[in-house]
Amino acid sequence: MFGQDRQQLRQFYHDVWKKMQQNQALSSLEQQVAQVISEHPEYHTIFNSEQHEQEYFVEQGQTNPYLHMGLHIALHEQISTDRPAGIRPLYQQLQAQYPSPHDAEHQMMECLTESLWLAQRNNQPPSEQDYLASLTKLAQQKTR
Repeated sequence: MFGQDRQQLRQFYHDVWKKMQQNQALSSLEQQVAQVISEHPEYHTIFNSEQHEQEYFVEQGQTNPYLHMGLHIALHEQISTDRPAGIRPLYQQLQAQYPSPHDAEHQMMECLTESLWLAQRNNQPPSEQDYLASLTKLAQQKTR
């Protein structure tokens, strides 16, 4: 969305929340972000504040809400474009196996974050094949 500018990205989320609260018109991208924010009421207090600078540390059991929602948006983009090829039918299969599409997305996001973490650790691009294999394994485990 905004490259590497964390503050600009966070401000965008806050601006979308504000526009949504004021029933203002939203662009297509803003609508996607608004939908993801709406699905996460546990983060609404963050958007009601002007504080954007908080650090979130996984080591301390904290979830970064901006990263979490960004992963949802990335996953939506992958599914809508079917890239990597085959992710859309896997998503449809997982949707049928979990109580809600949102729950299925959370499971898929575990695979996505693992793929991104491995790529970063190995200083290489993420492997679409390994990512799809992880999603396929997830779908197969759930059917058992």
